[in-house]
Formats: sequence, C-alpha cells, structure tokens
Amino acid sequence: MPQGKLLIVDDDAVFCKRLARAMQVAGFEVNTAESLAAAKTAIQQDPPAYAVLDLKLEDGSGLDITAWLHAAQPNCRIVMLTGFGNIATAVAAVKAGAVDYLAKPTGPDEIISALLQQGESLPPPPEDPMSADRVRWEHIQRVFEQCNRNVSETARRLKMHRRTLQRILAKHAPHS
Repeated sequence: MPQGKLLIVDDDAVFCKRLARAMQVAGFEVNTAESLAAAKTAIQQDPPAYAVLDLKLEDGSGLDITAWLHAAQPNCRIVMLTGFGNIATAVAAVKAGAVDYLAKPTGPDEIISALLQQGESLPPPPEDPMSADRVRWEHIQRVFEQCNRNVSETARRLKMHRRTLQRILAKHAPHS
C-alpha cells in the first residue's frame, strides 16, 4: 500500500541503499541523498511527506535539514537516526521537528513504526536492543573519534587508565 514520498539522508552509502530498498518494499516512494547539498536540492525539487535523517553527516548535521523540510512541507514527519546518541541531541532533534530519535543500528521496521506512529503514545520497545557492553563500546569509540583518536586524551575524558582503554580499543565490538 502506498505510503508517500520519503527522503533518506545518510552519508553511509551502503546503509542508505539498504534502507531505501526496504522502504520501497514497505510502499514508500524513496529519494536518497548523502550530503546536505544533495538533501537541499532533493527537498526543493520534490518535498517529501516523510524523512529519515542521519544526525551526523560528513558536511554537517541532519538538524540543519529539518528547517528546510518544514519550510517546504510543514507536515513532514521526520525521524532522526544517530550512532552517537545522547540526551542533548535527542532534545535538539525533537525541538527541530523530528517525531522520533532512533539510535543506530536500527531496522526498517522500527523506522517505519516511528514514521507512521499516530498520536502521542510512545513507540514499543525495540525487539533486540543493544547490549550494555555494546552501548559502552559505542560510547568509547565516539569519544575516541572526537578526541582525534588520541588515546591519552580519550582516557582522561573517560576517567579511565590509558592502558585499560588501549585494551578495550584493541578488541572487536561486542555483538548486539
């Protein structure tokens, strides 16, 4: 059943294509963009009814796109995705006009549910949430990248011993 026009903006090309295919199967007419400039052009040419935006793009923030979307299509339903979730960015996304804020990795079913959610009720909890170990590992990786991959600075900010951090960074990510 047709759902309407959907814009997906994510600089991860593989994720963007995979999500676009899943959303097409779900009945959305999908357009994708991998940068702020491409998103702005897509919005000007064909304003969508729905949007799935990555918070952190190589050339800016998905938060910038929300204003363009609401100017072109005031009732556009926006879901913000991020691999670097925290309360401050979640609040900023909702204030900017997003109807939901989902942490990556997330599946098409959760995104569709958030896009089509009606009323003020909370969406159901995820079927397979990230484990506490995975959340911790993702947080450490995010801080490490923000510190320009400087182990000593990252350890100081995380208030942990440098050698402990080096051991954690040397391991593979925990599953789920």
